[in-house]
Amino acid sequence: MPLPELLERLLTTPGPSGQERAAAAVWREAAAPVGEVSFDVLGSSWVRVPGTAGGPSLALVGHIDEIGLVVTHLGDDGLAAVRTLGGWDPTVMTGQRVDVLARGGSVPGVVAARRQKRRRGEDRKPIQPDDLYLDVGAKDGDELRSLMRPGDAVVWHGAPLALRGNRVASRSLDNRMGCYIALEAARRIAEVGSPGDVIAVAAVQEEVGDFAGSRTVAFGIEPDVAIAIDVTHTSDMRGGDPEDEGKIVLGGGPALTRGPSLHPDVFELLHDTAEAEGIPFNLEVARADTYTDADAVYLSRGGVATGLVSVPLRYMHSPIETIDLDDVERAVQLIVAFARKLEPGLSFAG
Repeated sequence: MPLPELLERLLTTPGPSGQERAAAAVWREAAAPVGEVSFDVLGSSWVRVPGTAGGPSLALVGHIDEIGLVVTHLGDDGLAAVRTLGGWDPTVMTGQRVDVLARGGSVPGVVAARRQKRRRGEDRKPIQPDDLYLDVGAKDGDELRSLMRPGDAVVWHGAPLALRGNRVASRSLDNRMGCYIALEAARRIAEVGSPGDVIAVAAVQEEVGDFAGSRTVAFGIEPDVAIAIDVTHTSDMRGGDPEDEGKIVLGGGPALTRGPSLHPDVFELLHDTAEAEGIPFNLEVARADTYTDADAVYLSRGGVATGLVSVPLRYMHSPIETIDLDDVERAVQLIVAFARKLEPGLSFAG
C-alpha cells in the first residue's frame, strides 16, 4: 500500500505547536473539495459535510501540531540554546538533523548535547533537556542572530521511510495521521452520505498540554457526538506491557479506548460497528485522562458524547514513529460506518 499523497504532504510540512500554519494550509487545501472549510483565530481548521436526514452531528478531531524544540538564546559562540516544545526524551534528539523555522526561511542544523567531563570510573549522567544545543554552522553570534530569533521553532529533518510490508516510519505521525483520517473519512462520507453533519477537524496546540485548539473548536461547532483520532503506544515492542493499558499490536487494527472520560455508548457503537463490518481492532484501557483531544472535547459546553479511535504506533515522539498503513485504512472504514449509524433520534444522554 503506497503512502497516501496527502498524508505524505502533511508529514513533510512543518507545523510545531503554536506555528502550525504551513501544515494547516495543506490540510485546508485538501479539505476544500470536501465541503465548507472554516478556521478560527487560534489556527484550527474544520470542514463540514452536511447530513441528509437530520441525525446527530459528529465531529472527527485530529490535531495538526507536532512536537519539536524552540530556540531560547543565541550565544556569542554561534550556538543556540534550545528547549522542548512538547514532551519527549532528550536522548532521542541528540545527534538529529533539524530545520529551524526562521523568518527568512528554513535553516538546517544539528542538535548536540553538552560535553560531559568525567573522572575515570565515573558513570555518564543522563542527558537533560537543558544539555541540548543547536549548531547551524554559524561562526559567531552575529552570524547566528542574522539567521534566527529566540522563539523560532525547530523540527526534525527527513522524509518518511517505507519499511517492509505496509509499514512506514516518519516524524509527525503524531498526529498528522489523525488529521488525515478525519479528512479522508469526511471525504468518503461526502460521497455516500450520512444522516447527520460530519465535521472533520485539524486542531492546534495539543502537544503543549491544554488542548487549546480542540477546546475552542468543540465549543464553537457544538457537535452532538465526537471521535478524537490519535495514535497510541503499541505493546508489541521491547519493553511494551499489555498488562498496563491492553494488548495493542501494529497491524491489528485501530484501538478503541474505554475509560472514564469516554462515553460508554459511543464505545459500544464503535465496537459493534467494527464487528459488523469485519474490521479488526485493538482494545485499549484508559484509567483516567486519555492525554488526547478527547479530554477537552467531552467537557465542552454541557458535555459531548465522545469516543477515541487510535492508530497503533511504535516509538512515539521520535523521528522514527512507525505505523502500519492497514491500520490507517481500517480506522477510516470504521469511522465512515459509524457515522452512517447516527440516525435521527439517537441520543447518548442518560
